[in-house]
This record gives sequence, C-alpha cells and structure tokens, in this order.
Amino acid sequence: MKKLYIPQPVSLGIFLSYKCNCKCKHCMYFCSPGWDEDWISLEDTKKVLKHLEGKIQGSPFGRDKIGINTGLHFTGGEPFLNFELLTELTKIAHKLEIPSKFVETNCFWCTDDNVTKEKLIELKKAGLDGILISVNPFILEQIPFERTERAVEISKGIFGANVIIYQELFYNQFKDLKIKKSMKLEEFLSKAPDSLLYVELLPMGRASYALSDIYWRYPAERYFKYSCRTELTRNWHNHIDNYFNYIPGYCGGISLGDVRNQSLLMEGINLEENPIINALVNNLQKLYEIGIEFGYKELKGGYISKCHLCLDIRKHIVKQTDEFKELKPKEFYLEEKIDRLNIKVE
Repeated sequence: MKKLYIPQPVSLGIFLSYKCNCKCKHCMYFCSPGWDEDWISLEDTKKVLKHLEGKIQGSPFGRDKIGINTGLHFTGGEPFLNFELLTELTKIAHKLEIPSKFVETNCFWCTDDNVTKEKLIELKKAGLDGILISVNPFILEQIPFERTERAVEISKGIFGANVIIYQELFYNQFKDLKIKKSMKLEEFLSKAPDSLLYVELLPMGRASYALSDIYWRYPAERYFKYSCRTELTRNWHNHIDNYFNYIPGYCGGISLGDVRNQSLLMEGINLEENPIINALVNNLQKLYEIGIEFGYKELKGGYISKCHLCLDIRKHIVKQTDEFKELKPKEFYLEEKIDRLNIKVE
C-alpha cells in the first residue's frame, strides 16, 4: 500500500493550546503549565472549519444536542485559560452552523457563582450548545471539588440536559464523601480503594509512565503483531491541535498532516514519505525496528499497552533526529519529569 486514505471526520476536537493549569497523571497529550501558550489562530481555524462545513455531524438527538463522539468540541489543554479566544471560536463555529458544539473543562476557573454564570451565559449567547465537565481522581488532585460542583449546578441551569459529567460515577462518589477541596490521589484511594476499577483510563500518554505501576507490563514482543490502522483511519473524535496537526483519535504526538492543506483528506498520505505512519499501519514490530536503527533499547520493566510501546519508541526517535515530519509537535516528546504513582500492587 503506497497511500493511506483518511476519511472526512464526522466529529472533531480543536485544541486551543496544549497549555493547561493542571498536570494530570492520566493526560493523553502531556498537557501542563509548562507548555508555551501558542494559541490557535482564529483566521486559520475559520478556514479549516469552512472546509469542514456540512461534514461534521451533530448528535442523533438533534443538532443542538451534544455527545462525546459527535459534533465539535473545544479542548486542550484547558480552553478557559483563554476565554476570549474560546468565545470567538464559538462564534465562528456557530456562524458556520457547525452542530453539537461543546467545550471541555476542568473547572479551575469556577471560583464563585457570578464568574461561573457570566462566562457560561456569554458562551451560550455566542452559540455554544453545551459543556463537558471532567471529573475524576486525577483532576481532584489539583482542582477543589467545590468548583466542580458549582460548575455542574450552574451549567445545568444554563445548558439544561446538554451537560456531560465525565465521569458521573466519580462526581457522585466525591459528593457522598463530602469532599470540598482538592485531594491527593493516594488519600482518595485510601477512602475509596476500589475506585480505579471504574475509571475510564486509557493506557497511553502520561499514564504510560505516571501510572504504569498499577498495570501488568509485558515485553515489547507481545505487541509486535498489533497494527494501528483502525486508530489512524477512524472518522470520529479526531483532533486538530493549535499547530494544525491532524491527530488521529487520541494518538498524541502523531500528525497525519497539516489540515490547512485541504488536499490532505482527499489525496491520502504518501506512506513512503511518512515511514512512522507506514510502520503503524502494518505492525508495531516495524516501528520497533525503526527505533532500533536509532539506538532504542527495550524498557526492562515492559510496557502496559501497545500505545505505551509506540510512545516510548517515538520519544526516543525524536531525541535522535528531526527527519520524521509525522512526529509533531516536538515539544510533546520532550517532557522529562514524570510523577510516578506510589501504589503497591499485590
């Protein structure tokens, strides 16, 4: 196969920036306060959305309803770090009649009722259909839960049923435990030791390192026959970052190309010019062999998933060479300080 053809996305997320006020242990994109802001360009985003006009599909329950895997969502990083930009992007998407528009947030900004209500009302007037509020033990480490509660209650009054609490199980659990402030993960697990059995945790990104002690780990060879073709060619819940890299699904650090090049989704990706993608389309052994060429050494402790193996090889390659244009943005790969979770696994 010489080309990989990418379908038009039916749902999409737009990164305002990788910068975030938090550095969560489960973050798939290594977002943190340490990133440069590098906010996405309004003009270029407008051109991209114009190209996608009529292609993004709304919720099956209506164009003004929201769902995690439908429509258009604004994300990052933390979008509310640049509220003005978030509002303007919402206006652009609304004018283009993009359906099912929502924003994801960790609620750090919900410091009092008035601030929270004013911002949400302004976004609704700009054309936003709803909001996704992230709730889990990793965010609880850094965001006082009272802010999350405030966001949920006020959002329901403004957006009605278009409020997604992700995950609602933890929201109810935190309320039952009468938590108001932030809480270290270890302390929370001492109160609710079975909680990680229920978290929707994808074994990729920062979790591959910070949370690796809670997973079984296996040698690289276990994953050699796996292919990533499905992830690379899916048409739902893909992302465009603030550098206009087209990110397949949750595969942070992999760029299928610059979405400002409108021929990207029509002409396909030349696999000879993108050897990393070519390897992933076939099997992870091919990626491992590329890594070996650049001096990669297998982790002695093993890998928690095929995504962990893929990421670790890519991190090594980026530090050796700039020749692979599909490994972007480079900053994604250069985070060195990774906080490991100290949990004894029996």
